[in-house]
Amino acid sequence: MTELNKQQIIDLLPHREPMLLINRLFNIKKLQSAEAEVLVRKNSFFVQGHFPGQPVMPGVLIVESFGQAAAALTANGLEKSTYDDKLVFLMSIEKARFRNPVIPDCNLILNIEAMRSHGRVWKYKGEAFVDGKKMADAIWSATIVDKK
Repeated sequence: MTELNKQQIIDLLPHREPMLLINRLFNIKKLQSAEAEVLVRKNSFFVQGHFPGQPVMPGVLIVESFGQAAAALTANGLEKSTYDDKLVFLMSIEKARFRNPVIPDCNLILNIEAMRSHGRVWKYKGEAFVDGKKMADAIWSATIVDKK
């Protein structure tokens, strides 16, 4: 499958509204790379408080979006039995850079790449764009853990 819609992402990830940030995963190369779409809207949950009158998507939510896209890429590529009853937890964030503010009423496009994996630990890199302009980039690690 080279594209996942929001319902298919919900079937893979434990995230739910309002914290499910990615709307679509596409151009999927199994366990290697994908693109994700985040619909940043004027009614997004963070707009009222960050910042009133001049809303900006918080950088931490851009990083969360990276993590969700990577988790969906990985969960989609693994055998269902391998991923059942598991969660993906963020372990570390390296070199996160926020280059331009993400202003509501845009589509944030994430390019995600799995750099390597060792057992249950995965390392990823990603870049975020709005209309072709780079907004942020990061390298991060995550681990797959058993649900309790």
